[in-house]
Amino acid sequence: MGAAIAGLGMTEMGKVYGRSARRLAADAVRLAAADAGLALDDLDGLLISHGMGGSPGIELADVLGLRDLRLLTVMNAFGATAGAMIATAAMAVASGSASAVACVFADAPLRPKVSSGAAYDSTPREFRGYGGMTAAQGFRSVNALYALAAQRHMAVYGTTSEQLGAVAVSTREWATRNPLAQMREPITLADHQASRWVVEPLHLLDCCLVSNGAVAVIVTGADRAADLAQPPVHVLGWGQGHPGNRYERGSDFGLTTGATLSGPAALKMAGLTVGDVQMCQLYDCYTITTLLTLEDYGFCAKGEGGEFVASGALGPGGALPTNTGGGQLSGYYMWGMTPVSEAIIQARGQAGERQVARNEVILVSGNGGILDHHSTLILSPAQAATTGR
Repeated sequence: MGAAIAGLGMTEMGKVYGRSARRLAADAVRLAAADAGLALDDLDGLLISHGMGGSPGIELADVLGLRDLRLLTVMNAFGATAGAMIATAAMAVASGSASAVACVFADAPLRPKVSSGAAYDSTPREFRGYGGMTAAQGFRSVNALYALAAQRHMAVYGTTSEQLGAVAVSTREWATRNPLAQMREPITLADHQASRWVVEPLHLLDCCLVSNGAVAVIVTGADRAADLAQPPVHVLGWGQGHPGNRYERGSDFGLTTGATLSGPAALKMAGLTVGDVQMCQLYDCYTITTLLTLEDYGFCAKGEGGEFVASGALGPGGALPTNTGGGQLSGYYMWGMTPVSEAIIQARGQAGERQVARNEVILVSGNGGILDHHSTLILSPAQAATTGR
């Protein structure tokens, strides 16, 4: 028996104030259950993503009034957690360990009258040992480390800021068609180049949003999902990759990601190849993450990601529609649930103006840490997808 995603629950996204992460998570689970046509009592599993901004723990089960659960845990692989949760839920359903599992991510780092850039800086940090040395050199944020990765790729392969800008522009073009996206004003490559530096070579428009909100999905057996309220989205394959690259000379930091491990594993499980993929929903915390991930999945050769993204392949009408809801760069930042939610919407055929016609094989990525952790899902509206691109 295969597994399928039967329900999707999404709260408001963005500058949503007055609700804690716990309350947002509870709202999203209720919405997902209702979307599937299930009662909360039908759930016997709950997986909770550990977030950065005070996401709830296992007490969420009590908040929801869930009883007699057979699966309950908090999971953390940073941005790869959503894919890992769905894979865990699929395995639980396939083994009979649980029959209907809710997977949820929630975060509420934004505060009124506080900048988005300061959203995750409410807790004082101490830098000790080697960490103190890197901090003294200016590496005090995730932005700086992703900028270092981008510099490495540029130095080795000649990737340019304009090519990174092409990712931002195509992603925003999709967002203009998504009523749920936070940023819907079109941008040009000139706008990207004129946006302020965050950490060189990353401009403001190379960096993702910060959002309050929550997303939940319900995973159940494929046979059961077929009889529920929404078109089932089948989980055909999954994989993880944790390369353990270090920020030191001779490592592959900035050149490869865990997609080299997780992508082939997920595709093999699904009985497919990268050539069968018709659409990508990728974790895009930064434009360089999109480019690296595409290379590592094999959509283009290593070092040719810049040319590939600049070709127009990712945008509307392109050969590989990617991040069709605006991604994390322009849509909303819900960790790995951003690409998961858009993949579900596309697989159901419910994306409206941005709907991609060829939606039978959708590849979904999650990226965590500083390119440290990766998860991959292969989703489809069909129980066995074999159609090539």
